Amino acid sequence: MFKVHKKEIDWGGQKLTLETGKIARQADGAVLVTYGETVVLCTAVARKEAAPDVDFFPLTVQYQEKYYAAGRIPGGFFKREGKPSDHETLVSRLIDRPIRPLFVPTFRNDTQVICTVLSHDMETPADIPAIVGVSAALTLSGLPFLGPIGAARVGFIDGEFVLNPILAHVPVSKLNLVVAGTAEGVLMVESEAHELSESQMLDAVMFGHSHFQPIIQAIIELAEDCAKEPWELPQEDPQKDKLIERLKELSESDLKKAYSIKEKTLRHEKVGTIKTQTIEALKEEGFAEALANSEFKELEKDLVRGEILKSGKRIDGRDTKTIRPIISEVGLLPRAHGSALFTRGDTQALVVATLGTGQDEQMIDALEGEYKETFLLHYNFPPYSVGETGRLGGPGRREVGHGKLAWRALHPLMPSKDKFPYTVRVVSEITESDGSSSMASVCGASLSLMDAGVPLDRPVAGIAMGLIKEGKKFAVLSDIIGDEDHLGDMDFKVAGTDKGITALQMDIKITSITHNIMEIALEQAREGRMHILGKMAEALGSAREEVREYAPRMTTFTIPKDKIREVIGSGGKVIREICETTGAKVDISDDGTINVSGSSADVIEAAEKWIRGITDEPEVGVIYKGKVVRIVDFGAFVSFFGSQDGLVHISELAPRRVEKTGDVVKVGDEVFVKVLEMDSRGKIRLSMKRVDQKTGQEISSEVNSTGGDA
Repeated sequence: MFKVHKKEIDWGGQKLTLETGKIARQADGAVLVTYGETVVLCTAVARKEAAPDVDFFPLTVQYQEKYYAAGRIPGGFFKREGKPSDHETLVSRLIDRPIRPLFVPTFRNDTQVICTVLSHDMETPADIPAIVGVSAALTLSGLPFLGPIGAARVGFIDGEFVLNPILAHVPVSKLNLVVAGTAEGVLMVESEAHELSESQMLDAVMFGHSHFQPIIQAIIELAEDCAKEPWELPQEDPQKDKLIERLKELSESDLKKAYSIKEKTLRHEKVGTIKTQTIEALKEEGFAEALANSEFKELEKDLVRGEILKSGKRIDGRDTKTIRPIISEVGLLPRAHGSALFTRGDTQALVVATLGTGQDEQMIDALEGEYKETFLLHYNFPPYSVGETGRLGGPGRREVGHGKLAWRALHPLMPSKDKFPYTVRVVSEITESDGSSSMASVCGASLSLMDAGVPLDRPVAGIAMGLIKEGKKFAVLSDIIGDEDHLGDMDFKVAGTDKGITALQMDIKITSITHNIMEIALEQAREGRMHILGKMAEALGSAREEVREYAPRMTTFTIPKDKIREVIGSGGKVIREICETTGAKVDISDDGTINVSGSSADVIEAAEKWIRGITDEPEVGVIYKGKVVRIVDFGAFVSFFGSQDGLVHISELAPRRVEKTGDVVKVGDEVFVKVLEMDSRGKIRLSMKRVDQKTGQEISSEVNSTGGDA
């Protein structure tokens, strides 16, 4: 019944298996990928005919994780998987980016790729098997896909590159890099790094590229056994040559003039007017609208790219290395804990940092289990930022992806929890956009965090690079604008400090780029990053010494684990009383770490003193302030250390002979006491006569001896 084809290889110390012919046989291509004990089903299906008048490639990629893959039942009321998580969205983008440029340009059929994680061994991340499986499924499907591609994760541990590190090794690695590409070159890079150098990052990319070559070969061998017949490619429209000729006659000279306008809004208005008039004229002459739109864009690309390669001058008049004018400002919002406005040319980000407590940590229910996130970065792209109207809703894939890129850039520089116990949320509102808003978010986030008093090790800046490549001629562009992004061949984003790179993301729209081009792009990006860091330093060069006035104050300390129950109390009675009485917030971890936050230092001090009174033991020889709680013939009992009581014997009440305890103290009096002794049964002896009851200072033994019974 089943005609199964299988290919197995040893890769990165584990067995990788590609299997087809048993599951999802009605899909155009379906491959079951097993790596370790992580199993992913990857399918690819395309409509047999293209929709009429479509001038783009309608590709949808969906990566989904099933909780049963890890033997878990989803949390929440419905107990089933819901909308895609941020992680699923990010992996979907990770798969989409390297495969999209490899479809034949004329292919316009609606295409859907679905990856389903069926089993997870809690060691092997499923994203790399998913990319490999999609590559195999598309290669077997017969669709016009110019693959296959391979992919790999690269770590950097103890000074050595590591292929496909397991989940347990990712936190200790100084690099988490995913690279994908063809046999000839690299198509996509996504990474987070701990200030690695440009040469180290380039070596990591090349390490990954060389180590996924066996994957490409395995897919080719599998395809030789069982690939479906190739689809017939769409025929070129017989009107195409004539349309291109008429298009140039109608609009080429006007487009050249329009692209000489340096101001974005005026340029776009002029280009839009020319396009509308030209398309209408071509439609009246009987040409198809979709073809006219497609070729108009090709004409734009040819004009802009040709001018850059010919003269080295860009649309806005800059040369290839010049960065647009930058203005950095901090402290704009009076009630925000930290705020910054970063403006670079016509791209602007208003970035706000908020400091919270442990109660504000985000609980994430992932396939690998639940964990808490203390650093959050959210990116918003409202339609007004590009002068348009549009629907405001939840974040889309682009917003999630850009936010995560900025998060990766800053995460390696964030202080540890024990050094800075706050939960930190950063929100980037893109108020203007003309290219590289994600990198503006990195710069603005760095400034807003420092403005909030978050002790970043160093400021972080980001820059977006572009590429124009025709044959052997190419130009690498620093700080690309929107038009250069749309009409260019590469979107290459690099973020980091003056010490090294913290995040790198690359997407290629052509089949691949070479080692030489990447090397040039990285060096040019480093120069640009240094310039941007200098401009940022004009506003704020390092973190403020203290958090802002309206930010919560916080302190962290540790108590013995066996005392946690006493601080919480029966049914939470004690900790509720502490919070309600002092006004502080108290978070207790299982390891005994306590975070106390409040609106002022007095509030925190009161709560900390209360907790320490419950958990700490008094020290012999130390003076404490307490309250008389009971009087007896032989002395007074004083509560002086949380719930701790001690006895002040009648002979230790005052530096004179005392006949009756009540002659010196009464219940409710506040007194200073010195701890004299603590016996093995927990009984505590105190003294009042050895302490000045007005100042709380110890009285010397000589004074006591002269003033005793005289």
